[in-house]
Amino acid sequence: MDSLHDKAIMERLNEHKKAMISAGYEWVGLFLQGSQNYNLDYENSDIDSKVIVLPSFENFVLNNKPVSFTHVMENEEHVDFKDIRLMIECFYKQNVNFVEILFTKYRILNPKYESIFQKILDIRERIGRYNNYATVNCISGMALEKQKALCHPYPSLIEKIEKYGYDSKQLHHILRMDEFLDRWIAGEPYEECLISKKRDYLKDIKRSILPLDEAVELANETVEKIKTTKNTYMETHPLQIDKEAKEYVNTVLVELMKFCLRDEIVR
Repeated sequence: MDSLHDKAIMERLNEHKKAMISAGYEWVGLFLQGSQNYNLDYENSDIDSKVIVLPSFENFVLNNKPVSFTHVMENEEHVDFKDIRLMIECFYKQNVNFVEILFTKYRILNPKYESIFQKILDIRERIGRYNNYATVNCISGMALEKQKALCHPYPSLIEKIEKYGYDSKQLHHILRMDEFLDRWIAGEPYEECLISKKRDYLKDIKRSILPLDEAVELANETVEKIKTTKNTYMETHPLQIDKEAKEYVNTVLVELMKFCLRDEIVR
């Protein structure tokens, strides 16, 4: 990780780490999320991250609601805090936006828990293929969400919608999901599926090079293709759930929780 690009990302992650520590939660790791993980970022792309946190002994005993919120930095970058129990459930649901953090090279692990959490990173490919039906359903669902958002005038996007009639970022996500699904089904390693082979094309799409009617048509056609791909896959492939991987991850989760709570009690 020697390039100026890598160093710039890690500098921002270290700023996120300061905000994370100020929040006062016991943390396992801080992970980059978003376009940099897909090699689709621009020079001034935001650096967003996810933080895995552990519950305190008091919160655990009182069964308080697990932590899950977003902290917005002064420069509008996002730091998503999530209790490890919720995070692992997101892994099991095969949500790509969460599974991707297991594969990012941009991360900061808490030395206290690094050796334990590494056990999860060691089987990340199996986690990324834990439930084949959940994965294809998740991809299809994400594409549908992006399709609905394509021309929706959300307050944060109103300027872009008024200028182009649509949000090109949503279109580029639909196309990215289509490519990911095809390559995932073909059996390519999860880490490779995350990195688009159509980088220049997708970045051009993101720059709003298409007129509104062509963008909407492309989005609709691609979403229909994704739905067909999903249906065909589920008709020709049996449900496969890696129960051993889940048991292993749950064992690591228990180990992390025991270590954390024991450490707090001793202190």
